[in-house]
Amino acid sequence: MMIHRSLGRVGGWFLLAAAGAALAQSAPTPAAESGGKPVLSVSITQPKGLALTRTLEASGSITAWQEAVVSAEANGLQIEQVLVDVGDAVTKGQVLAKLRTRVLDAELAQAKSLLAEAEANASEAQAQQERARTLQQQGFFSEAQLTQARTQYTAAMARVQSARATVELQRQRLAQATVRAPDQGLVSARVAKLGQVVAPGMELFRVIRQGRLEWRADVTAAELGQVKPGSPVQIQTTSGDTLQGTVRTVAPSVDPNTRNALVYVDIKRPLGNARPGMFARGAITVGQAQVITVPQSAVILRDGFSYVFTVNDDQRVSQRKVEVGSLQDSRIEIRSGLTLNAKVVGSGGAFLNDGDKVRVVGTVAD
Repeated sequence: MMIHRSLGRVGGWFLLAAAGAALAQSAPTPAAESGGKPVLSVSITQPKGLALTRTLEASGSITAWQEAVVSAEANGLQIEQVLVDVGDAVTKGQVLAKLRTRVLDAELAQAKSLLAEAEANASEAQAQQERARTLQQQGFFSEAQLTQARTQYTAAMARVQSARATVELQRQRLAQATVRAPDQGLVSARVAKLGQVVAPGMELFRVIRQGRLEWRADVTAAELGQVKPGSPVQIQTTSGDTLQGTVRTVAPSVDPNTRNALVYVDIKRPLGNARPGMFARGAITVGQAQVITVPQSAVILRDGFSYVFTVNDDQRVSQRKVEVGSLQDSRIEIRSGLTLNAKVVGSGGAFLNDGDKVRVVGTVAD
């Protein structure tokens, strides 16, 4: 009797276990609901419209705005003093070098003596003319004698003018012996050497006028229409300096070989290690536009293309190919392929595929 009761209890436990197993097999699981794949939890974000500053990237060289060539005007004179060197700041009219002037001083003194002699002869000729006029009126001189006196006075005055011109010429030659800066700026090159004999047109110095530098950027013919005079520019030099500039003008022609054109940018207050001839990159502001942006984490790069995932009403995702633009404050511009009302997967998209079912657990903060 006890044996039969024990067997009955054991059979009851087996029936309960079998019923539990059947219920476990009939209950759905998250993996079964998603077709054998686990449901991923994602955070979503809303695309945001921003006023984005559009820039045009370009590269080019930093050059002097204008470089004045200071040449010798005198001929055959020796450099006696060199007063400036490369890198010195000079003012307009400042003396850069002096030439030996002993010969010129002597020639000027001689010209002045000849002028004094000519003026004395002219005074005597004038007195003779006045005397001849008086005597002619009294009948003692003929008209021919008066004409001769007038001619002698005119010739004497011509010699005076010639002597004065010679004196002025010698003064100009003496002034040319002092080499002066044509404008304020920085001395960028010095060829003049002590004791060197100069010739007319011989280069002695180069001066960057007013210390102004400019950036000459290469832009393509297609980009040329976007650049306007007065546009702000940010320039990054190879030495790490960041310079601010303004577009002064755009070249009126395009190079037929490269199909590029030059944009001339005035650099404001050159600082740091910026030097003429240095290569630099820059961003030219070409305007502002209202654009769609998403967090940078929402954009997935696959096979060389950019994608975002959007969450549909059935909690499944759709992979959308988008065209991206510039990056600003951790948000990336979406130029095409997305609308403002889309629900975009803000993080975790790298683990998703088109059509996957997801569970939204929150939003990505801006």
